[in-house]
Amino acid sequence: MNGRERILNLIKGQPADCLACMPITMMFASDLYGAHYVEYATDHRVQSAAQVKIAERFDLDHVSVISDPAIEASDCGAEVVFFEDAPAAFKEDASLLRDKSVLSGLSVPDPRRGPRMSNHVLAVRDLAQAVGHERLVEGWIEGPCAQAADLRGINRLMLDFFDDPTFVRELVNFVVELEISFGLAQVAAGAELVGIGDAASSLIGPGLYEAFIRAGQQRIVAALHAAGAICRLHICGNNLPLLPSAAELGCEIIDVDGPTVPMSEARRATGEEQVLCGNLDPVRSVRDGTPESIRGELVECHVAAGPRYIVAAGCEIPRGTALENLEAMVSFAHETTADLAEGTPR
Repeated sequence: MNGRERILNLIKGQPADCLACMPITMMFASDLYGAHYVEYATDHRVQSAAQVKIAERFDLDHVSVISDPAIEASDCGAEVVFFEDAPAAFKEDASLLRDKSVLSGLSVPDPRRGPRMSNHVLAVRDLAQAVGHERLVEGWIEGPCAQAADLRGINRLMLDFFDDPTFVRELVNFVVELEISFGLAQVAAGAELVGIGDAASSLIGPGLYEAFIRAGQQRIVAALHAAGAICRLHICGNNLPLLPSAAELGCEIIDVDGPTVPMSEARRATGEEQVLCGNLDPVRSVRDGTPESIRGELVECHVAAGPRYIVAAGCEIPRGTALENLEAMVSFAHETTADLAEGTPR
């Protein structure tokens, strides 16, 4: 059974030969390939080649085009700062929507023509052609809260929830159309799975989430499902208060960050049927751990999550992680069945 089949069988509730392993690799993949990160993030040929190399080197079950949160906003006209060996970033004081009136003049860019979005779509195409029959190809988009923060500025958006809720709803509606368009372009290019990164959602409570964000996430998921894709929801930070509601979105996979959300609590919050992914602490457990300690923590994660579980860190595998530490994660997954016997993976 190959990685693609393994993940799809898990999602469908069908038998798989072992656990799947889906770590997020960005700077780690770029370093392994030997490229500057700016090349990885802006040149689809570099990114796809780096993803193929790391997938083959570690026998990963998927490949992914996640690189930085500035892709869509950049093509909308936002000012983005690029660094040679770190992800792109925004200038808070120069946010595209620092003047709210600019929103009325914005239109959704064509993801096949915008410089950064089209590059992203081409990376999906490259990966689908290279390994799509063996490994699941994952596209990536920003979620409603995260993209609203990218366009408006995170601090302004947090105040807008209270000071101008009408504007927030208008902004979220624009973002949803933007992300649906971008996500569908990636599905058309060969992505069978689309990750939805909505880290900023962890900064708001369940009340604001329900009032402003959840319906937008639901529209994105529905559009991707209608196109035949499966969805992965990734909210960095403490998303435990949001999990009961987020689990009703229908995302096939929900990531659990570490160490803010214990896997046992995530399981209780989402129910027994939800596939959970994570949640090793990327720094303490993965970068600074040992193969032995990593395997021990993964046993705990698997027991807490149950059989509907995918091995991964809570977020990106950090730069500087020892190769043997990632090898330990993959070997644990591929040597462990999804079934549990007397509370212990076998």
